[in-house]
Amino acid sequence: MPTIKIRKQADGATRYTAIVRLRRKGAVLHRESRTFTHRSAALSWAKHREVALEDPAELARLRVSTPTLAELIRWYIETFETISRWQRSKQTHLEFLERHSLGKTIAHTLTSADLIRHVQSRRAEGAGPATVINDLIWIGVVLRAAKSVKELPVSPEIVQQARSACRELRLVGKPKKRTRRPTADELTRLQGHFKSRDRRADIPMLAVMEFAIASARRESEICRLEWRDNDEASRTGLVRDAKHPTGKEGNHRRFKYTPEAWALVSAQPETSERIFPYDAKSVGAAFTRACHLLGIQDLRFHDLRHEATSRLFERGYQIHEVAQFTLHESWNELKRYTNLKPENLRDIAAPAASKPRTKRRKSSRVANQPSGAGHQSAQRDLWH
Repeated sequence: MPTIKIRKQADGATRYTAIVRLRRKGAVLHRESRTFTHRSAALSWAKHREVALEDPAELARLRVSTPTLAELIRWYIETFETISRWQRSKQTHLEFLERHSLGKTIAHTLTSADLIRHVQSRRAEGAGPATVINDLIWIGVVLRAAKSVKELPVSPEIVQQARSACRELRLVGKPKKRTRRPTADELTRLQGHFKSRDRRADIPMLAVMEFAIASARRESEICRLEWRDNDEASRTGLVRDAKHPTGKEGNHRRFKYTPEAWALVSAQPETSERIFPYDAKSVGAAFTRACHLLGIQDLRFHDLRHEATSRLFERGYQIHEVAQFTLHESWNELKRYTNLKPENLRDIAAPAASKPRTKRRKSSRVANQPSGAGHQSAQRDLWH
């Protein structure tokens, strides 16, 4: 018998998902589903599919045409990577899932229970709640693409079911807010290390690190800045293809240099179209190696962006002004990078206290005034 699941949409509408399973000796040989606006349509489709699946030829065709999850991930990467130009983190995560044992599962037999077990296994191995939820996110992306583009009988809705269950079981969650800022001692040690290192290295890490703190730019942005985009009159620069949740390609945004950042840029030799013509991965790796050699724990290059943003607030800039340096689009995004130190806050004098208003005592003339027009006049003069 088919299974009909009722789902309430965000807009209040009701949808009916028909699920058809073909089992042999307790094992699921085939599973497919489709969602309808009417229950009768969902039930009719499910019954027709059950009849069709009784034909061995139909089942054989489906087995041949439905790949494993790993094969779908590889198809998704090869088809859309050059079009979407996604970030390195997405590519790394997709390739991890492609190699994982879950990737061997036939895509159309994948269930929400399979995904929940995968999350449990990953958490047991030490992965954090924010990391494993990305597994579900990217699996959902791949399944939706396979269903809409390749028209395969896969079920993207199982991902949402698994996410809801994992959230209730507290297996997944949002990443913890990172508040790490380098200490004065750590910065002094890093500066000394890079000053000595840079004499024999290709990347001037001292200048790059100081520029990151002065400008609040990410390492990938630092390595993409171009001389031609600088405006000396307004002391601004341009971040090309700035990071954006829905698409960075063509998202060019102009930002303000601090005086310190502008001085550092002006001191760089103009040997290339780019101000810092280095590979962003190499910059991050050099910073990580330096921290390891110096025994500095849990400090990342991206933490310098936190440091820079916090310093801007501590200098007295307002929210809308800080955003012109950092290019954050909202306060909710900006406050994630704001970790103020109480000892660095500026003092603002309290406003002068105003004198309290005092009542005048009634004069004897008023006290002895008879009732009538004269008395009303005295009452008007009482609070003069």
